[in-house]
Amino acid sequence: MKLALSLFLLASVVLGEKSLALTDYKIKKICKKEKRELTCIKNLEEKRSNLQKGNFIEIPVIPYKR
Repeated sequence: MKLALSLFLLASVVLGEKSLALTDYKIKKICKKEKRELTCIKNLEEKRSNLQKGNFIEIPVIPYKR
């Protein structure tokens, strides 16, 4: 039991450092449809850098419309 717990903690520490942030290509592809493309790119790159530093980022939630 202690071995399983220690392996779980070790795996979470090793894998927890990697964040799945957007690549430059994905950012440009997302912002291509926006009206202000350069502002969109700047905002997403800023959020990506904050995420990689370990800071919290704000994620908007869009309500479901029936």
